[in-house]
Amino acid sequence: MKLHTIALLISALSLVGCHHNFFGPDFVPPSTPRGLYTSTGDNFIELFWDANRESDVAGYNVYVSNAYAGPYDLIGSSRDAYYIDRGAKNGNTYYYAVTAYDYDGNESALSKDVAYDIPRPEGYDVVLGESFRSPNTAGYDFSQYSVVAYNDQYADIYFEYYNGEYYMVVGTDSDIQDMGLTASILDIKSAPASGWSATHDAVLRPGHTYVVWTWDDHYAKFRVTALSTTRVVFDWAYQVRPSTTLLKKAPAERRPFAETHVGR
Repeated sequence: MKLHTIALLISALSLVGCHHNFFGPDFVPPSTPRGLYTSTGDNFIELFWDANRESDVAGYNVYVSNAYAGPYDLIGSSRDAYYIDRGAKNGNTYYYAVTAYDYDGNESALSKDVAYDIPRPEGYDVVLGESFRSPNTAGYDFSQYSVVAYNDQYADIYFEYYNGEYYMVVGTDSDIQDMGLTASILDIKSAPASGWSATHDAVLRPGHTYVVWTWDDHYAKFRVTALSTTRVVFDWAYQVRPSTTLLKKAPAERRPFAETHVGR
C-alpha cells in the first residue's frame, strides 16, 4: 500500500514538472523577408532573398504585380529562399514581393525591396560566316533570332575579316561597344549610356562581350566563344522592349526601397 501511494505521488509530480512543455497557440507572424532580388532569363525570372532566422519558419509565399504599388497576386510558394517564376514572359515587367509563414499559418507582411525584372530571349552557339566568303550567313537579326545575309535590311550585325583583324559591324544608324573580357554573357547586366564606337564596328576578341544598340532602339549583347577567318561563334541576349537597357539583373544591384515610398 505504501509503495502504491509513493508511485501515485511520483506520477503527479512528473505531470506538474512537465507543465511548462504545453504551449498555447502561436499568433506571432515571422519577420518580413529582406534582400529580395531578381535575375532575368529567357521567359523566366529567378528570385533570391535572405532566409529568415526564426526556427519556426515553414516557407515563403511569392507574389507578383505589374506595379510596385500593387495589387500583388500569389503565384507560388517555396521552402527555401529561392523561386523561379516560369510564367514570366519576355518583354513584360514584373514586380515581386515575398512573405514568410510559420508552422501555425502566421504570415509576415510583404517584403519592401524593389525587385523587378524584364525577361528577354537569349541564345547560344550561333555561327556566322565571314561576309566576303559566306555573305548569305554573315549577318544576324536579333529581333527574329536568325542568321541572315550580311546586307539584309534587318541585319543588326555582320561579321567581317579584314586586313588581319576580325570585326563585327553595325549600320550607321546603330551602335556597338566592346565591354571587355567576361566569364559569361550574363556578366553584362545593362547597356552603357556612352562609349559607343565612332566607326560603327568593333574588333572581336574571344571571351569579350559586346553591346549593340540597334537601329530600332533595342539593346542586345553577344559574347564571342570562337573565332577564325571564316566564322565567329557567339552567345547572345536581346531586350525585346524598346528603350530598355536592362539585359540582366544581378545581386549587386539589389537595394531596399525607402519606407516613405512603400505602397503595399
